[in-house]
Amino acid sequence: MTLDTATIPEAVRADVEALWRYLRVDDEIAPVDVAIGLGCHDPGVAVYTAELFLRGVCPLIVFTGSNAPTTIGRFPRGEAVHFREIAVEHGVPEQSVLVESAAKHTADNIDFSRELLREKGVQVGSVLITCRPYHQRRAHATAAKRWPGVDIRCSADRRPLHAYTAGIGDASLVIDMLVGEAQRLTRYAELGHTIALDVPTDVTDAYQRLAAAGYTSRLLP
Repeated sequence: MTLDTATIPEAVRADVEALWRYLRVDDEIAPVDVAIGLGCHDPGVAVYTAELFLRGVCPLIVFTGSNAPTTIGRFPRGEAVHFREIAVEHGVPEQSVLVESAAKHTADNIDFSRELLREKGVQVGSVLITCRPYHQRRAHATAAKRWPGVDIRCSADRRPLHAYTAGIGDASLVIDMLVGEAQRLTRYAELGHTIALDVPTDVTDAYQRLAAAGYTSRLLP
């Protein structure tokens, strides 16, 4: 019998879905001055950002990110560099994509992208952050802290949880990522990296149960 590693175990499904719903933002799509695509292991972020550009949502894209242990094998020349290539392959003109290739975490993504746009003379009043679906809540909280005065929106692949997990092909990885994101929402606010959020009790409880069940590979020490 073949083990289905892409299906979320029924015993933890409700808790996983609770985190998935909360960690998403899915703001209404409206025209913005720039889209900032956050580098990661998922090339779907670049594809989704390209689709938004081609729909006329933004006139300019910044892809930001260097590498992490989970991405260096897939994107050896850097997340942002590869994301730009993917976007161009999907029809985005080369001159419409800027690359920020030094950022190593979300705060860097925001700070370095803001500085790059300033250097290029781009006036920014509104930003659409594109990222992994479950990274949206923290990305928004980070941008709200580090780029005040700008209209910040977040969006991501709109596939439901089961379809997204099937696309990744590894349910345990997705659950580990969700648990890690839930932890970081609180930890990073305490450290002053993000704005503080009032995390619902059901989300906190779901996070704790999943961590106790062993989904801990993405937890901070």
